[in-house]
Amino acid sequence: MQSLPFRMPWMASAFVLSTILSLQGLAESPKADAFYVPPSPLPIGAHGSVIRSRNLTDAAALPSAGRNLLVMYHSTTEDGRDVAVTGTIAIPAGDPPASGWPVTTWTHGTTGIVSMCSPSLDTPDGPEHPFLGMHEVVMDDYVKRGYVVVATDYQGLGPPGLHPFLQGASEAHGALDILRAARQIDPHIGTRYVVIGHSQGGQADLFTAALAPRYVPELTLLGDIALAPASHIAATLNAMRRASAPSYALGYAMYVLESFASNHSEIKLDQILTREALNHLPETRQACITATVSKGYWATAIPKDQFLPKADLVRILEIAAENEPSVLKISVPTLIVQGTADDTVNPSWTDDVARSLCRDGSPIEYMVYPAATHETVLTSAAAEMRMWVDARFAGENAHSNCHSLPSAVVSAK
Repeated sequence: MQSLPFRMPWMASAFVLSTILSLQGLAESPKADAFYVPPSPLPIGAHGSVIRSRNLTDAAALPSAGRNLLVMYHSTTEDGRDVAVTGTIAIPAGDPPASGWPVTTWTHGTTGIVSMCSPSLDTPDGPEHPFLGMHEVVMDDYVKRGYVVVATDYQGLGPPGLHPFLQGASEAHGALDILRAARQIDPHIGTRYVVIGHSQGGQADLFTAALAPRYVPELTLLGDIALAPASHIAATLNAMRRASAPSYALGYAMYVLESFASNHSEIKLDQILTREALNHLPETRQACITATVSKGYWATAIPKDQFLPKADLVRILEIAAENEPSVLKISVPTLIVQGTADDTVNPSWTDDVARSLCRDGSPIEYMVYPAATHETVLTSAAAEMRMWVDARFAGENAHSNCHSLPSAVVSAK
């Protein structure tokens, strides 16, 4: 594997990269069935209303759950339109507490930008199962301990469409509306919840926590956990414009460009990308992330050669700035977790996010795990995450170390 001149942003998992060779012979994605095709037109319903649901039995089903459900529900696009989104609901076995099941809503890392890359479509031989399977194990621990676990696919993953990649409001709406949908299906599901997300999902987690009080005011957010949250979108795009060696980050940069252009009509990709890049852009929609960054054109292309010499990125960079987690104001206890050996999300970037949120008054606890990589931070932090979540539901006061933040970069030396 070629070494990269800078850290790779937003990668679903370094573990995924280490298994690329074994994945190349697998089918590129599971095939969606009729469940994922929304009614046309959509029935009238408030955001969070259930459109349809059914039992779930494949890899996305958590083994410790008493019930696993696949659900399609109404959500809201970034610009306020009604949209169908899918996700999963895992309900513990046994009887609920008198106050209702406590809930965790999970926001996942990068799988792709088209419907076939939906986490709820995961199978044991699915294209992103090495990554999704790690999260399913962690999520199962929560349902085993009595938490309902809901997990949005995000807009554009599952039902046909293009996923608004790294667009925080869209991600957050999906994560919050599935809470409403779950409670409509089972009224024994409580109103108190926490949010947990990793990588792209870490960025989504922070946006979910920031938007929740206004978007679902009837529900009570107790806190959120962002593991290695994606950030510094503009910095990565600018780095790709200068990079003279192939980089896995190029595929992610193309995801950003396509995503932003898909719902901002003023963005013209033919004023940004070369003709050759435009000709190959459809390849990013024909596979999920592992195949996109490991095979074909985008795995070998020289990044700087994909951009026009006078590429107009002004609007792209404005939208990137709007979707940076460091600009948020979060009112609930927030745990940010970063590994020092992460070569996917630059540790210095997460340091910056924690500092910015603290400076703006958000109650942050920042934990740094020496030698933890992008994927092993999940297991390294698992015990502390469990205690942190349990403490929020127990009503304990949360700790903030904003007065003396650790540094993932210093700890790595």
